[in-house]
Amino acid sequence: MSTDHVELRAGAYADSVTLLQVSRQVQQLPGVVTAQVAMATPLNVEVLERMRFEVPSGATVDHLVVAVRLEDAETLDDVRAEVDRALTATRPATGPSAEAPPRTTGSALLRSPGAVVLVSVPGPSAAVEAMDALEAGCDVMVFSDHVPVAQERALKEFAAARDLLVMGPDCGTAIVDGLGLGFADVVAPGPVGIVAASGTGCQQVLALLDHAGVGVSTAYGVGGRDLSAGIGGISTRTALARLDADPGVELVLLVSKPPDAEVAGSLSAYADALGTPVVAALLGPGRPDLTAVTEDVLRRLGREVPAWPVDGRAAPRTGGYRLHGLFVGGTLEKEAALLCAEAGADAELVDFGDDAFTAGRAHPMIDPGLRLERLAEVAADPATAVILLDVVLGHGAEEDPATSLGPALEAVDRPVVVTVVGTAHDPQGRDRQVAALVAAGAEVHLSNAGATRRALALLGGAS
Repeated sequence: MSTDHVELRAGAYADSVTLLQVSRQVQQLPGVVTAQVAMATPLNVEVLERMRFEVPSGATVDHLVVAVRLEDAETLDDVRAEVDRALTATRPATGPSAEAPPRTTGSALLRSPGAVVLVSVPGPSAAVEAMDALEAGCDVMVFSDHVPVAQERALKEFAAARDLLVMGPDCGTAIVDGLGLGFADVVAPGPVGIVAASGTGCQQVLALLDHAGVGVSTAYGVGGRDLSAGIGGISTRTALARLDADPGVELVLLVSKPPDAEVAGSLSAYADALGTPVVAALLGPGRPDLTAVTEDVLRRLGREVPAWPVDGRAAPRTGGYRLHGLFVGGTLEKEAALLCAEAGADAELVDFGDDAFTAGRAHPMIDPGLRLERLAEVAADPATAVILLDVVLGHGAEEDPATSLGPALEAVDRPVVVTVVGTAHDPQGRDRQVAALVAAGAEVHLSNAGATRRALALLGGAS
């Protein structure tokens, strides 16, 4: 009979990626049935309770919670020692030969003046660090989410007045001077420049262009809210102007989740006045999907539009009536939702990268735990007819997503369609990931729009 142990540690903060690594190390110990080491945010407490752990009522966001289920209670001391060791191992090196990390953005800039500053701290603290970078005359990429809209606008207005660029908040992907930042795919340089108010939307067009043999040297991520009414496209204008001034850019692709209509109209007029042609991939009802816009870009460049790869064959539908979409990419989920609505389908789609799921947890492109739990639930639901998933590759993402997702898919007796967004040179190896997912029973597409339409066809009874 297994034994549960849950303890709270006050003042023992560590970031979500570090705690994910610690959890995995503890999970591998002999006698450990399951383990979670995480900050006691409401979401993480809810997850632990669903795992049938009893979390003490005094848990707050300032507590580190260690929850383990053991085959034998006698191994508890070893497990606690491993937690301590793993937490210590993730801290920066110290000693006479170790250079202490900078404690502020200002001190970091003294070491690397003129750098692009990447801010990845808890959202309430991000604006202060970003402003330090802007005051030093640097562009800034704010990876952090949960940044108030008013602070985002203040940062971007300050930057625009100084011809600086704020990428973000919640900017997941960028390529600057050929260097990928955040979750970035490996692509060759080329004639297309991208401005993206969506991380996985940017990655989707990067992957499609790469498959067609077209490179990208610069992709500015401006954050998912930049084209909202509250921000007004401030960073988008700066990014478009920079690409327009770049002689190596022949065409600019503007990518966004559904934008505010007035902001979209204003940006369209701004883009029309530039010397470099701008093609808009702005998702919304009645607008073309990302794959269709990418095909338009290829034609404008005089390139051939290839057949987008499809590997494997989904199992036929055996029952149920609902399409379940479980996404790690917010833009991919929005695109799929638009196509499902257009088809009038009974579909339930979830974006596990939404802020509601990432408070105190690593992004699902790094930590698949929540989605895997939900996958097991929908697979067991008799109403489920088809399951639609995405797997997003690139630097910063999970090292081998097919290893964690494959066994879960093998247990599913419903048709499964997967979009794998990535390139042949991504560190995970796109071909290897695709092969593993096909072996687990999935049908795999490069185009998210293509995968969604295939899932809808299966929902309608197509074989």
